[in-house]
Amino acid sequence: MNAVAREASVAAAILAGGAARRLGGIDKGLALFRGRPLIAHVIAAIAPQVDAVLIVANRHRAEYQAYAAVESDRQAGFRGPLEGIATALQRCRQDWLLTVPVDCPAPGSDLLQQLWQARAGVDLVVAHDGERRQPLFALYCRARVTIPDSAADPHRPVWAWQDTHALREVDFQRSAGRFVNLNTVEDFQDAAD
Repeated sequence: MNAVAREASVAAAILAGGAARRLGGIDKGLALFRGRPLIAHVIAAIAPQVDAVLIVANRHRAEYQAYAAVESDRQAGFRGPLEGIATALQRCRQDWLLTVPVDCPAPGSDLLQQLWQARAGVDLVVAHDGERRQPLFALYCRARVTIPDSAADPHRPVWAWQDTHALREVDFQRSAGRFVNLNTVEDFQDAAD
């Protein structure tokens, strides 16, 4: 683990707590992609980059525990990724928290390194694919970010909360394919080809 030389500890939170409505309610992280559960692909890419991995999942905890420590959202009811980030920020003990969604099977082996290099002087660093911010691919300084209150506004977008902090976007335009997420059966089929 810990492929990036650094003076602070980093945990990763894999956000797997969604209801997967567009996939018919199937738990996306456990859906098979190229013969393995999606979570296995994300763990393989992310775990070597960090000191600890946490999966934020609201269903199938036992299955996810085969891969890493698991926490459920603080607030029940599939409140969205902001609640998953809040849960991870509250639970992790490392200095920095890297977040990635479970439905992106190829986040890249250099994700942390690129975000880490841009962290100076900001509360969080977030990926940008050349067209838009990718708010779930972010690195947070736990000492400097406020834990979001999703109970007060359960539909608040992650980017809106991020905008309340000093942030820097990192350009990943040359490798924007890493942000392809799998939300439907068709997405899984297209990405497998």
